[in-house]
Amino acid sequence: MKTAISGVHVIIGSADVEADREVFRDALGLRSVDSGGGWLIFALPPAEAAFHPGKDGAHHLYLMCDDLDAALRELEANGVTVKHPPDDQAWGRVASFVLPGGSEVGIYEPRHARPPR
Repeated sequence: MKTAISGVHVIIGSADVEADREVFRDALGLRSVDSGGGWLIFALPPAEAAFHPGKDGAHHLYLMCDDLDAALRELEANGVTVKHPPDDQAWGRVASFVLPGGSEVGIYEPRHARPPR
């Protein structure tokens, strides 16, 4: 069954919206559009969704990369604080960084099978 879903829109809570937008624009190099009044909407690469056990309803944002070490070096060179250094898991290598507004963002180099695009 095919649905009319054409994408995913992610909302990240922030105590410092402008600084977090700068990280996405400058450190991550993501393109954006101003949807009005300086409200930036960022383009993201292809996305995946997974469901993990638990009933807490928590949602987590993980950016994916092909080379985690290189991605972390680039983030740090752009002034982004890496919170957790790379950790090897069966499904990939994972780390996280902190946005100026306080949100933690996961980043990982997947080893798992990827769905076709």
